[in-house]
Amino acid sequence: MPSKILLLGHRGARLYAPENTIAAFDLALKHGADGFEFDVRCTRDRRTILCHDPKLNDLVLRRHTFRQIQESCNSRETPPCLEDVLDRYSGIFLNIEVKVRGVEPIIVRAVRRTRPKHYFISSFLPGVVRRLHDLDSSLLLGALAQTRWQLRRWRMLPVTYVVPHYRLLTRRLVEKIHAEGKKVVTWTVNDPRQMLRFASLGVDAIISDDTKLLVETLER
Repeated sequence: MPSKILLLGHRGARLYAPENTIAAFDLALKHGADGFEFDVRCTRDRRTILCHDPKLNDLVLRRHTFRQIQESCNSRETPPCLEDVLDRYSGIFLNIEVKVRGVEPIIVRAVRRTRPKHYFISSFLPGVVRRLHDLDSSLLLGALAQTRWQLRRWRMLPVTYVVPHYRLLTRRLVEKIHAEGKKVVTWTVNDPRQMLRFASLGVDAIISDDTKLLVETLER
């Protein structure tokens, strides 16, 4: 990917379309984003499914099959599986966030089969990151942090990307992470002044709900 800062959609262009859907992903790219972040969970029949929350349409994902969940959507857009997203967007920058334990082997198989050009796999769960690394040490991994306590873990994990919430971001932190040879991705930045500020700190990517504003602000 180009050396300039990457502009990424949070669950796609979620301000304009249902999150974690093909419509949201396509719209983020139409706005000019370089790629997007999305969430992966697992169904009862061991299928990947893109969803942030453990429930969709009042169904607990891990207790229902992929087909049952799709049927519950009625006329609304159905959530895709990871494999479909990797096939459709193989040349786009993808941030795959793993929300649950136990899905790691399925994630690894999907990534190995598709071999996306530009991606990393992130999680708030250190055990997931370590398991992914154990299964395939060539994977590009990232450590998510929303608190200072979570942020301390990036040095101890086998990651290339450190993904702190924007409230944790300082110039010193960015410099420290870069000094260790790692990249900084921050989320979820929806204010244009903050977008400009964090870009000036030297982050490698910014994730935003408002991909249209993000692109307009940083590509002027």
